[in-house]
Amino acid sequence: MDIRDVVHGVIQIESHELPVIDSALFQRLRQIRQTGFAEFSYPGATHNRYIHSLGALQTATDAFEAIFPHLKRHHHQVWRKFRALVRFAALLHDIGHGPLSHTTEFAMPPVSKLKVPFMKYPKDRKATHEDYTLKIVLDSELTSVLAKACVAYGFTPYHVACLIEAELKPKDNFFVEKISDRKGESEKINFLPILHQLISSELDADRMDYLRRDSFQAGVSYGEFDYNWIVSNLCYHIKDGDCYMGLNHRALYAFEDFLLSRYHMFLMVYLHHKTVMFDEMLSKYLHSPDCDYVIPADIDSYRHYTDAHLYSHLGKSKNEWARRIVEKRTLRLLLETHSGIPSTDNAREQQEKLFKKTLDTLKSKGISYISTTSTGILSKYFGKSEFPIFVKYDNLYSKPQFIPLQKCTILFSQYPNTRSISRIYLTPEDYAKVGNQGRNEAVQFEL
Repeated sequence: MDIRDVVHGVIQIESHELPVIDSALFQRLRQIRQTGFAEFSYPGATHNRYIHSLGALQTATDAFEAIFPHLKRHHHQVWRKFRALVRFAALLHDIGHGPLSHTTEFAMPPVSKLKVPFMKYPKDRKATHEDYTLKIVLDSELTSVLAKACVAYGFTPYHVACLIEAELKPKDNFFVEKISDRKGESEKINFLPILHQLISSELDADRMDYLRRDSFQAGVSYGEFDYNWIVSNLCYHIKDGDCYMGLNHRALYAFEDFLLSRYHMFLMVYLHHKTVMFDEMLSKYLHSPDCDYVIPADIDSYRHYTDAHLYSHLGKSKNEWARRIVEKRTLRLLLETHSGIPSTDNAREQQEKLFKKTLDTLKSKGISYISTTSTGILSKYFGKSEFPIFVKYDNLYSKPQFIPLQKCTILFSQYPNTRSISRIYLTPEDYAKVGNQGRNEAVQFEL
């Protein structure tokens, strides 16, 4: 089946994948907004997790085929089974998302109630969409459908879950294959690291799709990067029997642009003040004493929890925060400070002083407010992933070298800290009382 897509053009779905895509749990993603409340800032951003998941499948396929042409020619059965596995992992990586994507994770139950097979969690931690994803893949009505689709390729839902969650370790040698190199010499290679990196890493299929897709739908250019050049320059590096993702050095600058694209998308789109405001109003409702909206741990019930289900619930509530969301009665932004503006030594201290004084003034006058601090980071994987990415440096004279990615770019040292945006919101009524006065009082703190 061919699916037309605004990002990839045509996404080809293979026959064994159709039962998984047609399942109720996957079709549910049609009713989950990809970017939550972002549509109130960017009206075009109404796309869903369903098409993003199909886009991730296509992205993972593009990357896999670019990396392993040698495997396809000389070890076709190995290439075939790993390609099918990567496609399923990319397809299902987001299947556990709740209503409005990340927004409703406040309402998820303790992770212990999910009883995810093979995983051990702290008892007091709340579940996340990643936990629901593993539960759906490993222990739901979809599991048997997926198992049937996988059997012709020799893997199971557990192997799919291993690519999604690094903490799950293989219970067999499925990922280890005896491969001959271009000289005809053979060695046993563990392909798990690079296959996991295609699903979750600094250069994974998830973020390469959502950046292009979200920026297109939002009508901005922040998420654009040279996709074709990066993918065509992906390669692999074998170290101590493990196969890792590599990138030819000529695409290093395109990678840096990709990294900054994600950084700027967070600051300009995902952390837009109106999006954050709706997130906070929903959080206020979910933490209200009269809130009875709870996301179930039972997967059969969970599949009914969609954006429409949430809005229907909010529409029936008399809670003030729920009414504000449904009726689009927004708050006013009183104060917004950026930690890196201006870039002087005492700027952060001055900003924090102004922010604290404003909060103290509001408290002294008995005025209710919402305060938030949102952070954008260059990388969530840098220095934390057990699977490094290598740059293949070939100066055409010496033997090619494989160098850890972080040693080939200065971006990680230039952006070592988070960029935080702190905000204070008031109701329009309270804003009218203190807005101008607040600005006048803040003059002495100008930077």
